[in-house]
Amino acid sequence: MPTPSTSRPPHRRLRTAVLTTVALLATVAVSACGGPADAGGSKGKLRVGYQRFGGLSLVKARGAAPDVQWSLFESGPALTEALKAGSIDIGQVGEAPPVFAAAGKIPFSIIGTSAPIPQGEAVLVKADRGYRSFADLRGRTVALNKGSNVHWLLVRLLEANNMTLKDIQVKYLKPAEGRPAFDGGQIDAWVIWDPYFALAEQPGVQVLADATGLASNREYVLAAPQAVDKRSDEIRAFLQRYREVTDWGIAHPEERASTLAPELKIPQDVTSRALARSAKPLAPVSPAIGDELQAITDSFIALELIPGPVDLRARVDDRFSAVFQ
Repeated sequence: MPTPSTSRPPHRRLRTAVLTTVALLATVAVSACGGPADAGGSKGKLRVGYQRFGGLSLVKARGAAPDVQWSLFESGPALTEALKAGSIDIGQVGEAPPVFAAAGKIPFSIIGTSAPIPQGEAVLVKADRGYRSFADLRGRTVALNKGSNVHWLLVRLLEANNMTLKDIQVKYLKPAEGRPAFDGGQIDAWVIWDPYFALAEQPGVQVLADATGLASNREYVLAAPQAVDKRSDEIRAFLQRYREVTDWGIAHPEERASTLAPELKIPQDVTSRALARSAKPLAPVSPAIGDELQAITDSFIALELIPGPVDLRARVDDRFSAVFQ
């Protein structure tokens, strides 16, 4: 009798080959897109996330870091999601995004900060509405970007006016959604940061309050832990350029505005107004910075806006602080 064949039928061999090829292509695609396969690795350019107007925008506009890969984000929460996905190595956000990101179990280290910027965020209302203080917004609709720096400002304003979240109607809108809602009268107040703040300062718009005496509104530099460990020299060199460009901009405000306005695609006079109040020196992280962030975190937990416990102090990494001294 003939020996039975142990080979697979031709159609099964073909199917196996096709599936193997697809799997290999998928692996290559994930790696090429900067996904988890190479997150924090030593190959390729340092991947930097930035927001419109933040200090990193000036670095990009001046071409001061040609050896990095830039990714633009509309807000801090979107940037921290990119850290979670492993698609960036380092980025810059406001003071609330690290809190929400830590609560969401996103891995990151806090490696730098800035001087306080309380005038860089504000509550805007229409002047003809007759609101004279934040307390007048009781029962009104207040819009903001959830998890951004202005979220902490809202909490502090409520505390300062003996109010709670139940005393207002909160509407979570991204900046691109907030402006038309504000202009169209669909909301009573908009809590927003520069440069969107400066862009909205039109005739008939009133600044009801800013963060002075309430919130620091610092910038924070976040980095993926793997990048901090494996690409520390590249990060240090990039932070040095970041600091140099920031210092140059503070010393040359007119040139800074003319350089940044085309990058932001907004008028130079608006850029100048926003920069005059919102461009501050970079600063090293310290235990005091950890305490400041932990206080914000504990307040959000108490309000049940995030689940606890969350240890922000443990996220502070001062190994690059010499760059900011």
